[in-house]
Amino acid sequence: KEWFYILPLVIITILMLMGYSPGYSAILGIVSCIVVAWFRKDTRITPWRFVEASRAGAEASLKIGATVGVIGIIIGVLTYSGLVLTFADIVIELADGALWLTILLIALASLVLGMGVPVTAAYLITAVVAVPALTELGVNPIAAHMIVYWLSQDSNITPPVCIAAFAGATIAKANMWKTAFTAFKFAKFLYLGPFLFGYVPGFTLNGSWTDILIAFVLIFFGTWAYSWTLSGIWLRWFRKEKTS
Repeated sequence: KEWFYILPLVIITILMLMGYSPGYSAILGIVSCIVVAWFRKDTRITPWRFVEASRAGAEASLKIGATVGVIGIIIGVLTYSGLVLTFADIVIELADGALWLTILLIALASLVLGMGVPVTAAYLITAVVAVPALTELGVNPIAAHMIVYWLSQDSNITPPVCIAAFAGATIAKANMWKTAFTAFKFAKFLYLGPFLFGYVPGFTLNGSWTDILIAFVLIFFGTWAYSWTLSGIWLRWFRKEKTS
């Protein structure tokens, strides 16, 4: 009944694929949200609701705006001083030109950065240094950014600083550390993602449809098998055999 709420997301996606800028796409996405809200009587935006929504949006954007502003200074210093290329060379030299070791070093850097700064900041700072190193090793730019972005999420669920796990534990009224380590255990398949981006072109929709389909089918069943193994459901079979 509420399928039309997905229309703004579809519009933004189509505009981005057509080559429009993210800002332009976002503005039209906001306009489409206002239009979609009029589809139902109880969600129609009155002038007062519009003012309240604008105020809430402005307050929410302040956090991101302040973070991005500070990060912009860091990125500017790294870029104009040439330190980006220096750091990229250091990473490649430490990894001895091995892509898998480069990804592990980036994972470590993302984890450490994520302990002190938000995920968005960790991604932006790491991307400035890591993406040039990955592209120099033959990884396409989209896959390189996805590797960094994927790894920057790790700090959300990896102790000792794991904001997402702690937030979930608070909502569920569960033990924070047990929740954190459970999240850590189940999310470690996350580390396979960057290697798939780096070594499997089909995972980034590069290659023929056959290669892409095979890659996604194998990854789907691999993820399912990993989750099934960690869940411990298969242990019930051994318990039943012992009791019988």
